[in-house]
Amino acid sequence: MSIVRVALDVPLPTLFDYTVAEGIAVGTGQRVIVPFGRRQLVGVVMECVATTDVSPERIKPVTQVLLDSAPLSAGLLDLLRFCSDYYRYPIGQTVLSALPTRLRSDKPIISKPLLSYRLSASGAALDLDSFPKRKVVQRRILAKLAEQPCNLAQLKALSATVGTQLKTLEREGWVESFTGVLLPSAGSGRTANSIQKYAFNNAHTLTSEQQLAVDAITQVNGYACFLLHGITGSGKTEVYVHLMHEVLQHGGQVLLLVPEINLTPQLENYFRNRFPDVNLISLHSGLSEGERLHNWQQAQAGVAQIVLGTRLSVFAELPRLALIIVDEEHDSSFKQQDGLRYSARDVAIFRANQHSVPIVLGSATPSLESYHNAQSGRYQMLTLTGRALVEARLPTVRCININQTVMHHGISENLLREIGLRIERKEQSLLFINRRGYAPVLMCTGCGWLSGCKHCAGKMVLHLKDQRLRCHHCGYQVRVPHACPSCGKAELFPVGSGTQRVESVLQERFPDARILRVDRDSTRNKRAWQTMREQIHANEVDILVGTQMLAKGHDFPALTLVGVLNPDSALYSSDFRAAEKLFAQLVQVAGRAGRADKPGEVIIQTAFPDHPLFRALQTHDFEGWAATQLVERKLAGFPPFVFQAMLRAEGKQENEVYRYLHEAHTAAVTLRHSMKNHAQIEIFGVVPAALPRRANHLRAQLLIQATSRKALQHFLHAWQAPLDALSTQRLRCSLDIDPLEF
Repeated sequence: MSIVRVALDVPLPTLFDYTVAEGIAVGTGQRVIVPFGRRQLVGVVMECVATTDVSPERIKPVTQVLLDSAPLSAGLLDLLRFCSDYYRYPIGQTVLSALPTRLRSDKPIISKPLLSYRLSASGAALDLDSFPKRKVVQRRILAKLAEQPCNLAQLKALSATVGTQLKTLEREGWVESFTGVLLPSAGSGRTANSIQKYAFNNAHTLTSEQQLAVDAITQVNGYACFLLHGITGSGKTEVYVHLMHEVLQHGGQVLLLVPEINLTPQLENYFRNRFPDVNLISLHSGLSEGERLHNWQQAQAGVAQIVLGTRLSVFAELPRLALIIVDEEHDSSFKQQDGLRYSARDVAIFRANQHSVPIVLGSATPSLESYHNAQSGRYQMLTLTGRALVEARLPTVRCININQTVMHHGISENLLREIGLRIERKEQSLLFINRRGYAPVLMCTGCGWLSGCKHCAGKMVLHLKDQRLRCHHCGYQVRVPHACPSCGKAELFPVGSGTQRVESVLQERFPDARILRVDRDSTRNKRAWQTMREQIHANEVDILVGTQMLAKGHDFPALTLVGVLNPDSALYSSDFRAAEKLFAQLVQVAGRAGRADKPGEVIIQTAFPDHPLFRALQTHDFEGWAATQLVERKLAGFPPFVFQAMLRAEGKQENEVYRYLHEAHTAAVTLRHSMKNHAQIEIFGVVPAALPRRANHLRAQLLIQATSRKALQHFLHAWQAPLDALSTQRLRCSLDIDPLEF
């Protein structure tokens, strides 16, 4: 009997040995069902071995080998082993969390047949000139299929209603479906001998800087990491399109990572229009379990040529991977904040190296870690210094001192005046405030009571429309009280501003204006955000009020004014990355203005108009700002000049949380003294988390840092055993490598 080592979704840092009966074929990467205690669990075979240290009577047989999906590749298993080791997370939970939900279940997987479409005999004989012109989408489908058979993904580039119209054409007998895969060229990536020609809507002529960037990347044979630093509107997406075209011509697959799920539909439509004959699929949490599995399997089979997705798609199977692109590489949403706390950007870089393919990190405001790597020569820097459209110019940025002007519920008279001018000129304005709800807190003017959450250390936000107080940390909510719960007085007033309050002020000032609020509350329905985008592009909106959902990736030609409300709170933060995040956020939101032929203007309301951050924004000087920040980071001993790991613990009893962390600290100090490279390791004290109580759990943390990544990993590997010995089920503990949240 052979023995297999299986990864299971359990919080134990080991593989589990099982026997396989004679005559049953099983290989690495296959899913199996195995007994574990009293349960039957789905696992993944990581190794097939001849011997084991486990005594024979303790080894149980594999219950079933699941053959309803293709096994995972050796390359993907190696990637997952790396993630488990680097991020100090159990191998079984690492492997299973990377798979679509349906592949973690023991329920049989019934794969949808991959249907393609072609004209029937009657459809081929149809004269399109005589076909009713009012049936626009059907005419497009027939014309497309007259050129060549297509699958549904390729036809979706024609219209959002393609699915319905296809069924109609099938009923009429003009189109027929068939089970089959329209595979790309049989070549592999950039080394393909045969070249597959794809229709390519070359909408724009590249600028000289764009062409230099494309040439530099396409001439690389093997792994290289490029930082594409381009100002907002410089045409980074156009560079991506030309790189994709080059890869697709040689039969390769492209992985494009984006930070926000809200960006995927519009990018998907954009790339479908540019590559109408290419099979493009998306992978993100907005898909149903069935859709996600179907798309994942298309990528695994090599059928999907472009995979567009959020962070988890970095683990998609891609047998012909030839290029990885990480758009908005600086964005913190690429970092998973629970479970396997991986950085999709960093994993993507490792994966590109593993497959010997180039990777492009694109951003108008690169993270200081990536920028430092480019400055030091580890990455290759490519810059786009001008906007792609000749007539487009960077917006002018000016600061308004809120202490020296008339304010109307958080909005200055100057800004309101500029909005009025834009309405007269039939141009759009955007007011950016990164706080949803009506007001951050409700206060009693009598006793000073504040609407705190009884489960958290934070305050409950007033949502005036539905008369609720909501905690944005734990989700707890109550109705707005009629009187102060503390002193009984009825004088309760909202303090501060959120998107709902800004919207209310604008409606009062501009009663005839068409105002649209875009935040998590207003976009909860599935098609809400898509409908809003269509309204904005059709110029059916005068004023936009929104959070960071509007800050990145959107191109609104009629938008010429951006107003930024209350950015100063980030300047008070204890997080050393707060200024970096604020600068990136403001550059992104400012970049929405003046992207077409009309000049744009950005007005920032601040109490500190002379702050270096705002000065750098006014001169569009990222390089100078980044250089200053890097000098400060080096003096303070912060990343990218050191490497960090954060041990976090939370529980219902404060004494248990702090006892665990203090014992872990003692073990770390003892271990450090025993190591040869102890001078490279620094161990800080146990401190409360930034939000010390959330959902009735007390939270604290312990920071470890080292001057080299290798030294930190060596220390963490040795520290793992004492941590495992200290662990208790009463606490939630996690080790976060390269943490972004403090």
